Amino acid sequence: MGGVEELIGQICSGAAKRGVSSDVLTVSDDTSTVDFGDHKHYRAKLDVMVASSAFSVAALRRFAQLARNADVIHYHFPWPFADVVHFATRVRKPTIVTYHSDIVRQKFLLQFYRPLRDRFLSSVDRIVATSPNYLATSDVLQRYKDKVEIIPIGLDERAYPAASTEKLKYWRERIGPKFFLFVGNLRYYKGLHILLDALRGTEFKTVIVGAGPAEGALRAQAASLKLKNVEFVGPVDDEDKIALLTLCHALTFPSHLRSEAFGISLLEGAMFGKALVSAEIGTGTSYVNIAGVTGLVIPPNDAQALREAMTQLWTDEARTANMGAAARQRFEHFFTADRMAESYVALYMQLAGKRAR
Repeated sequence: MGGVEELIGQICSGAAKRGVSSDVLTVSDDTSTVDFGDHKHYRAKLDVMVASSAFSVAALRRFAQLARNADVIHYHFPWPFADVVHFATRVRKPTIVTYHSDIVRQKFLLQFYRPLRDRFLSSVDRIVATSPNYLATSDVLQRYKDKVEIIPIGLDERAYPAASTEKLKYWRERIGPKFFLFVGNLRYYKGLHILLDALRGTEFKTVIVGAGPAEGALRAQAASLKLKNVEFVGPVDDEDKIALLTLCHALTFPSHLRSEAFGISLLEGAMFGKALVSAEIGTGTSYVNIAGVTGLVIPPNDAQALREAMTQLWTDEARTANMGAAARQRFEHFFTADRMAESYVALYMQLAGKRAR
């Protein structure tokens, strides 16, 4: 379960509390159906992966069956196969697409996909962007801005229980009393190679939580730089993550490419009242982290600027605490799961009511 899957689950659970039931369809090698109690998760048989996008013949029929009973169809973009399903099944229902990200890396394949993408986005009734920042900087969204609505991603704080005394003690003894934290998949756009360069010659203890395709190269880079102040702890369970979020001095989030459309772990840092460090990449990261208020925002791909920002937070305890409090306040106002669910349900009702009329 990645960030988008967790987000879908939160939307479904929040909608269920407001009288809206949801069926979720995805593609997987595991074709079992999962009943989460307040919504069901159906899985069609995966046939092939193309450029990290899943395709399934069985999903066409399954989608048509589920859509027949639906009042509103809610897609998540980018997933080119969903565009194919949308047109191939000829389902005529009100449609929403949550637009998570531009297609950044697959520039060659984008040349072939662009006509389908544009036709798909033209055909849906509403497009949801997760931040005004992304809408303002996406050439694609600007073409459809008249039907774009902003619904920020929200988190359910009730799903994050307090860290146990045992876990807090374990991590405090293992890491020490003061450290920066990064949480996320170790991927090319996360900017962790920039973070390692920034740590050279500093005393800042930094913990990197997560796994991914860039892990080997990052460990090798840390070894070549002879960094003694960074610790890769790999993937951890929720209880350990909560303990680390509770204990950390501040959260660093050096993503330097637009593939980072929002930053769920940045939002988690705000929820735990931590000062934030992020880069200005024209996406939702700078909607979560307001420069000089909830944390520091630096130019992307700039190790020196990142080092200076971390130095400020490391040495100025009072300012760091104030920024953390402001981050928490901003989370409560803009980024709760309840607020997100209310916004989606209002949009569902609007579209379903328009169809009924």
